[in-house]
Amino acid sequence: PRHLVVNVAVGDVIPRAPRPPHQKGTNPAPYKYPHCQPARCLGERRRAQKNPPPARKQQQPCSNGPVGARQAQIGFQVGRCITIHPIGVIGVSHAVIRGRTLWPLVVSGHSLGLMDSNIIRAKIRLFVEQALGQGQEIALSQAHAHYLGNVLRKGTGAQIALFNNRDGEWLAKLTEVGRRSAQAVCLGQSAPQRMPPDLWLVFAPIKKARTDFIVEKAAELGAARIVPVQTEFTNSERIRQDRLQAHAVEAAEQCGGTYVPEVADLQPMSRLLQDWPEGRALIWADEALADTASATPLPAAPAAILIGPEGGFSQAERARLRGMAQVHPIALGPRILRADTAAVAALTLWQNAQGDWG
Repeated sequence: PRHLVVNVAVGDVIPRAPRPPHQKGTNPAPYKYPHCQPARCLGERRRAQKNPPPARKQQQPCSNGPVGARQAQIGFQVGRCITIHPIGVIGVSHAVIRGRTLWPLVVSGHSLGLMDSNIIRAKIRLFVEQALGQGQEIALSQAHAHYLGNVLRKGTGAQIALFNNRDGEWLAKLTEVGRRSAQAVCLGQSAPQRMPPDLWLVFAPIKKARTDFIVEKAAELGAARIVPVQTEFTNSERIRQDRLQAHAVEAAEQCGGTYVPEVADLQPMSRLLQDWPEGRALIWADEALADTASATPLPAAPAAILIGPEGGFSQAERARLRGMAQVHPIALGPRILRADTAAVAALTLWQNAQGDWG
């Protein structure tokens, strides 16, 4: 799961509390933490009160049933519920509830222990250009101010996450939110800087929405640079580089990454191949190899993936590609894929074989 939102009732988990007597039958598996019982939900207790178990000679108290006088309360107390929100990292071992420590317990198969609130990763993530550091004050842009104040309805004191491609992710608190400006102060680093593998995506732009899709998925899948190229059969003669760069920023904000790939300006493929770096492999997804069943090993970084236009490459372009020593033609399965599908498939294959997925 991406985030765990757990409601815990104070007093529900009682250290060293007496356990209800065992009934006949197989004994349940012991809890991971012998002095803590897992929390019971409010609905379960209410249903138990409406439909109590049949009376016996001497009814024993249980964790979800009524208790008599001078009997220890087993279970939780209604109306004292606190929300832990969010637990953003799997394997977190600490939690703080209103300044009080929560001892280890197990909820839905996930262990919760003591957690410092300063390392909780905020859900709202924004990319900024300024340097980030402890106590650093950050002036947010007008677009950020509009998004925080008008769209999300966030005010002073709300926590957000900031990253800038260099200093990792930092937890920050909003100190001012206006109509045209906003201010935040960095509280602490919530995630280290993680750079993607040295992999470029070179592709021929297609229709507007599908080009946006390619840029977004390339950023999410960990491309370090995105390079649109003009081929002989490319349908789009121009692109909005600033708009595509904004899509890459939004994708990085949503996927939890700390790096936004650069989206280069559109350039002729002939010029790109003429100045191609000697030590960078060019992985060409050749649709003509769709019928071949053999799998070609993928070269390691530095590398680039080349995706052609909807009409494919011309014969002259294909001949030039096959004449380059850095080019590695590959097949993407037995079927011919659309350009946007091919980009996602090729990036996935490379990341699984040579990237940072392992």
